[in-house]
Order: sequence, then C-alpha cells, then structure tokens
Amino acid sequence: MSAPRALVVAPAWIGDTVMAQPLFMRLHRSIPGLQLDALAPPWVTPVLRRMPEIGEIIDNPFAHGELSLKARYGLARQLAQRGYRQAYVLPNSLKSALIPFFAGIPERIGFTGESRYGLINRRHTLDEVALPQMAERFAQLAQTPGSPLIRPVDYPRLESGPGQQAETLAKLGIERPPRIAVFCPGAEYGPAKRWPARHFAALADELGQRGYAVWLLGSPKDRPVGEEIVRLATTSTPRNFCGETSLSQAIDLIAASSFIVCNDSGLMHVAAALGRPLVAVYGSSSPGFTPPLSDRATILSLNLKCSPCFKRECPLGHLDCLNKLEPPRVLDACLDCLRGDAS
Repeated sequence: MSAPRALVVAPAWIGDTVMAQPLFMRLHRSIPGLQLDALAPPWVTPVLRRMPEIGEIIDNPFAHGELSLKARYGLARQLAQRGYRQAYVLPNSLKSALIPFFAGIPERIGFTGESRYGLINRRHTLDEVALPQMAERFAQLAQTPGSPLIRPVDYPRLESGPGQQAETLAKLGIERPPRIAVFCPGAEYGPAKRWPARHFAALADELGQRGYAVWLLGSPKDRPVGEEIVRLATTSTPRNFCGETSLSQAIDLIAASSFIVCNDSGLMHVAAALGRPLVAVYGSSSPGFTPPLSDRATILSLNLKCSPCFKRECPLGHLDCLNKLEPPRVLDACLDCLRGDAS
C-alpha cells in the first residue's frame, strides 16, 4: 500500500511559512507515513527545505494577483497524477484554491476566505477571538471544522547544523568571530515596522565595545538601510550582508550568531524557529497576532495608544512607537537575554 500523500499550498510570505510549520508537525502525527509536499513560490522554498516535515517542493510560479487560468489548469493536471488525497490551502485568496480544485484533489481544506464555497470543501470558519495568532489558525486546519483548537501549539523548528553553517561561512569567505550580533533591519511590509537606522547604529557601537561583530542581514531592498547603519556607526564597523546572501545562507548565519535584533519581519520568525536568543522590536504591528514563537525571544514595544495601527507608514507622521524606543532599552534587553542564555 502506498504512503498517504497530501499537498500544502504554502503562503507567499517567509514569516507566514515559518508559522505554518506547527500544522505540518500535527499532520505527521495524525497521519502515519504521510508524504507532505508543498506548492510554494520560489522565495519561500529555502525555508521549507529546512523543515523535515516537507517532502517535495513544487514551484508555484504565479505572481500575486496573477490569474493565468490556463497555466494554473496545466499545473493542476500535472499534480492530478500524484494521488494527493488532501490539499491544505493556507492563503485565504480564491486564486490559491484553484489548483487543488482543478487537480481533483478529493479533500480541499482551508478557511472559507474569499467566498471559496466549492473550491474548499472542508471549510473552517475563522474565529479571530478563539484563534488570535496566525500559527494557531494554521494549526486549526489539522482538526475537524468547528472543534476547539488543541493546545499547546508546537513552536517552529528550522534545521541548520554545524556543517551547513561552516559551508555557508566558507562560501561567503567569512571567518567566524567568537561573538556575533545579527541585526535584521528590514521589514517587507513598510517603514512603520522598521526601527530607525540611527538606533541600530548606536546599538552596533555599544555592542562593538563589548566585543561583538555586527552583521546586517536582509534582502536587496534592505541594502540602503544597511548602508545607512554602516555610515551612522561611529565606533564599530557593521558588515552589511543585505542583498549579498541567499535566504538559505541567511538562515545559517542567523543560526551561527550569538543573538539577533530585528523588526517584526520574516527573518524574525526564522530566528525564533532556529532557537537563537532574540530581541524583537514592534512598532505598527502587534505581537498578539504574529509573535516570535520561541521561549528565547524578548518582545519590545512601547504600547502607545496609537499602536498597533497596522499601517505601512505612520499615519500621524511621527513614528513615536519606534523613534522613542531608545537604543539603551534595546541594549539592556540584549544583555538580559545573553545572561539568561548563560544561566
């Protein structure tokens, strides 16, 4: 008898993909011998490759908002030959449910989302009060619709072994310092989630005086803010790797670090899933919805009356939620998490 096979239609965001891993863990526990494959956009594939629960990864080539019905149907007919019994559709868009439907996968599981009646035939209705966190919402899909979520929900756990880290360091031509502080200064959603570059620079100077090498990680879009941090640093020399590493390499550099300081971003969730000590700075977003899922994470937020506003840019024009979160407070949190790590 062949092993049971299921397909996951993965999210299009790195952080969301990390937060989906607890669902994958539950599915393996509930379905012995499961072969769990993922249909995913190429930019989240490196994260899925670090999850032992995921087997084959199938490229999802469709850009956000792209319908391409004929191409979707063609890909679906290829998937129809694989014998999937279930498809777990994690995005809530109508388009994300088309390929499992066209592929004739018998059980198509997800939230109703954009009126996906028929496309999703094991429909969950979202109760935002009962399921405040995104990871909980994903985990709910492993259960019968309408049943209460079984808690606790596992934390994500990405893989990065010493061999992978050594290979990445060698490919990048980096000597491994004894102390490494990684900063992730970007946030794809917008500037209202980004701690100011001048604050990162001041923190880099303080950590440099304590013997830490400071590495900046992020996408090519984060390159300018990384350059600004380097320019503003006065007594330290942060190394700007933004845009110079692949996501897989960034995973290994984070895993090799002493601790990480980051905004609410995809790399924050990667750091949490790697189990590294982490200081997460929140401005316009809420740790109640997408917290770093780790016992080694410290969350910093001023909890101003105007936040969380969930805006890409500060609607009041002052960005007090991040500007007034001063570097000494973040430094204290870093030192506290290191003391806790040593105890």
